[in-house]
Amino acid sequence: MRNQEPRASSSCAACKFLKRRCIPTCIFAPYFRSDEPKKFARVHKVFGASNVSKILIEVPEEQREDTVNSLAYEAEARLTDPVYGCIGAIALLQRKMVELQVDLAIARARLARYAANSPPILNDHGSMIPTLAEFPACGGLVDSFSQISSSDTMNDFSQFPFIF
Repeated sequence: MRNQEPRASSSCAACKFLKRRCIPTCIFAPYFRSDEPKKFARVHKVFGASNVSKILIEVPEEQREDTVNSLAYEAEARLTDPVYGCIGAIALLQRKMVELQVDLAIARARLARYAANSPPILNDHGSMIPTLAEFPACGGLVDSFSQISSSDTMNDFSQFPFIF
């Protein structure tokens, strides 16, 4: 439960919205405080107070706050995008992640090609600077990309999962 402290005579946001008297055992009171009236209004508009009450009764008490936060997020997303709701935001983020994975693969391929084609570089003391393949953080990056031709690297995106 969010707030274990005793409530004042103030009604919770749900009871204020529903214009009813807030009882001490109100299921909504710990999760819809009186200073967050819009939170309950959005949840009520999308799910209905009766359904939210049934959901909260079914969920174990230690998971109720997370449940209310999820309902509030889904309600906000559903009001913003009535067709897709939060799934639209998830799909957008997944598409962006795929684009960034493709950009990263291209950058790694270009880096590997550059590292494979460049001559050894000497530092100010005349000794050779280690190549990219010698750094453990690269984890064989040069080897994995040097086996692939540049045209294959630029056009083969089969390893990336595309959404939609």
